Amino acid sequence: MPHRIPLPPARTVLGDVALWGVLAAATGYGFRDASAASPALDLLLPLAVLAVALPLSHRRPGAATVLANGLCALGLAGSGTPANAQVLSLAVLSCLLGARVAAVRGPLLVLVGCLAVDVATCAVLRVQAVWWFYALTVLPAALLLPWLAGRHWRGRRELVREGWRLARKLEERQHLVAERARLTERADIAADMHDSLGHALSLVALRAGALELSPDLTDRDRTDLAELRGTIADAVEQLRETIAVLHDPPGSGTGTGLHTKDTVEDLLGRAVAFGAPVRWERCGAVPTLSPLVERGMYRIVQEALTNAVKHAPGSVIRVRITHQADRTRVSVVNTAPPAGGPAHAAEGPAAGTGGRGLAGLRERVTVLGGSVRTGPYQGGFRVVAVLPHQVTARTRGRGAGAPESAPGMAPGTRAWIRGRYDGSAPPSDSARHPAPHMDSATAPESAKRLADVRSAARRRSVVAAVAPVAAAAFFVPAAVYLAWQLTTSVLPPSRYDELAPGRPRAELASLLPARPYPFPPDHARSLPRPPGTTCEFYRSGRDLLDQVDFYRLCWSGNTLVAKDTVPANRP
Repeated sequence: MPHRIPLPPARTVLGDVALWGVLAAATGYGFRDASAASPALDLLLPLAVLAVALPLSHRRPGAATVLANGLCALGLAGSGTPANAQVLSLAVLSCLLGARVAAVRGPLLVLVGCLAVDVATCAVLRVQAVWWFYALTVLPAALLLPWLAGRHWRGRRELVREGWRLARKLEERQHLVAERARLTERADIAADMHDSLGHALSLVALRAGALELSPDLTDRDRTDLAELRGTIADAVEQLRETIAVLHDPPGSGTGTGLHTKDTVEDLLGRAVAFGAPVRWERCGAVPTLSPLVERGMYRIVQEALTNAVKHAPGSVIRVRITHQADRTRVSVVNTAPPAGGPAHAAEGPAAGTGGRGLAGLRERVTVLGGSVRTGPYQGGFRVVAVLPHQVTARTRGRGAGAPESAPGMAPGTRAWIRGRYDGSAPPSDSARHPAPHMDSATAPESAKRLADVRSAARRRSVVAAVAPVAAAAFFVPAAVYLAWQLTTSVLPPSRYDELAPGRPRAELASLLPARPYPFPPDHARSLPRPPGTTCEFYRSGRDLLDQVDFYRLCWSGNTLVAKDTVPANRP
């Protein structure tokens, strides 16, 4: 099948048609006011070029600008005046060039190339000073200033678009933070159920078993207590299953590896029974530990043992638990494997219960208010954790929100979540949205990216302000000099009529301009002059962008010999 060229959207086509209509009206107005205009060159050709340039500006705005500049260069070749209505088309397409191209180098090359074509046209055609004035002032302004305006327009559009994009991203991140808070709250509820309700149910079951042995009960009472104890045992088992669902991520299949009454000693005993080379000791008086701390200590030893057996098989594992005044230090060190295998456990999800590896240990210990250090040690690997004996309500509240464990969470959002789960008052708007004066280390990612976009917009604004000044420093002196030459060599017709041949220059000095015009056209220079005379030319009007007739005064010494009028155009 032949490849079909995609059609532009109807909105784009309508916009091009409307813009072409405006530029066509300006072209027609300029053609109507022109005295010696050609319908083919001054009307039909510009309309056809604009009909091609406007659609082309969507894909090749630089080429469209070159086409419009070609129409202006065609006006420089005219004999009547260099100005034509296409300077408006050039300004519009230059503005579209700045609005549709993000780069700077390419458009600048296009603009410089257009100016080079205009100057070369003036040089090749050897035009008068008026044409040079037009090519060095009007055309550069029509190219540069609209391009800068288009770039500023593009920058503002990008700023608005980036702001809305960041708003959508922040909204999505807010949903992720809320989901993270919900999941961690489920884990906190599971821990509370395990520590309080599970323990209470176990005590009730134990009490029911003790009552069942009481000699004062009847057989009916013993039967009821046995059923009650069985019901409580079933409830404890259902509670354990519910905790596993609440605490572990969906689909992880974990949460069943820790029994309610399992201790660190039981864990180490099973490891030794299975043949693992474990050496362990416990120093200091055993304090009363929070159930959460006992669970965390169990998980630390379990994860370290699992990683050592998996990644350094055959190495000796030394476990040391040191109880201090208010903290407990747990150290698990494995030596280098004897067969030259891996020297330490990989820093990733291990095969231990929970499936979260050392990263999970850090999260758990941080929630409890402790710290964990892991890393190579004497050819092997070491895991050292320090845990408080009791977990305060504030620490557990901070852990429930787990703002530190949310990857990619902005610090400002983390602080808000922390305040939410600390039980403090709801944060203000300034607390939820960090202030712009925050430094780069604490500012959220959205603020950084928005600052980058604003910085780029400021740079474009500075360029838009500085570029015209730089261009003016180059073009304005030449334009001012030409304007000075044109306006200080004007001989009004009334004074020209007062000049009578045969009178000396001293008598006519008050009627003459300050200086003659140094750039008369070639046909004026080539006119025959009286023998032995020197001729000077003066402009008959002050119009800078239109043709005016010239007055020629021929002097023999200091005496006016002849005067005549030279038409602006070659006869």
